Amino acid sequence: MRARTTLRPSVLLTGLAVLVVVIVLAVLLGAGDLGWQRVFGEIWAQLTGGRSPLSEREAAIVWALRVPRVLLAGLVGAALASSGAAFQGVFRNPLADPYLLGAAAGAGMAATLVVVLAPSTTGWVVGPLPIAAFAGALGGVGLSWLLGRSAGRTGTATLLLAGVAVASFLTAVQTFVQQLNTETIKQVYTWMLGGLNVSGWQEVWLALPYVALAAIVLCLCARLLDVLSLGDAEAASLGVHPGRVRLLLLVAASLATAAAVAVSGLIGFVGIVVPHIVRMLAGASYRVVIPLSLIVGAAFLIAADYVARTIMPGELPLGVVTAFAGAPFFVLVLRSSRGRQS
Repeated sequence: MRARTTLRPSVLLTGLAVLVVVIVLAVLLGAGDLGWQRVFGEIWAQLTGGRSPLSEREAAIVWALRVPRVLLAGLVGAALASSGAAFQGVFRNPLADPYLLGAAAGAGMAATLVVVLAPSTTGWVVGPLPIAAFAGALGGVGLSWLLGRSAGRTGTATLLLAGVAVASFLTAVQTFVQQLNTETIKQVYTWMLGGLNVSGWQEVWLALPYVALAAIVLCLCARLLDVLSLGDAEAASLGVHPGRVRLLLLVAASLATAAAVAVSGLIGFVGIVVPHIVRMLAGASYRVVIPLSLIVGAAFLIAADYVARTIMPGELPLGVVTAFAGAPFFVLVLRSSRGRQS
């Protein structure tokens, strides 16, 4: 039986329906005891011009805190999941993730420098930390690419080794700076564990254009990823330039990753777990995996963020929740792969 390489409308509609349900539930329910019926009444009042059952303060919690946080979680989840799928296609490695080429290390080092050098951000229109994290993530990937090119080879193995080297170096710099400024360690590690607890509409507008642009490029290039999976020689014989395609895909995926890191810190496992889930449910073609990863990734992180903000009186770091979800998933993957091999 021939594997399906196109996205069925029924599958797409099902994914969108699940995403809408998750968004609605995450907006209606929260740590604040507003009552989902009253929140629904507020939303209905805004749509119809009726009278809201919420006070002005309660309405502000919904529209200034809860709604932008849910939307931002969706953007971050979509960015990380689609970027992870693209990295797995480029490197032909199912364990590749968006941080493979030093994006996490670059963002972490830049964030640490900002925490140390600019502890007070009062009066800034846009906080320096997200800007530095964005630039650091792109800088880490750029250094990996330049180091790989300087070796005289453009293969994925060389680029992967360059990413490992750059990530190790940037992490060493970050650790050195932290040891010189031990009072900042808690703040830095809080950011590195990931979270959306200080998010608002400003963060949504900061991330949206980059994630949207990257998503469009990745979806348009999904067919080329399928061609690359056949091998460079076969791809070249079909008129595809493997080096240029890889560069375009890595730039788009890195842009989405940098935007996600800038507004949420480092959130692991999303870029690995979600593409695997999509492959198991809908097929391995990247014309299916990339668009569905955008949808499933958004739903996954919105649900994870809901757990993070409601499971305990304080707020659990979002990266901890995704790690709890990701680790058992890999146990299941290992067991299923062992079953297929036996």
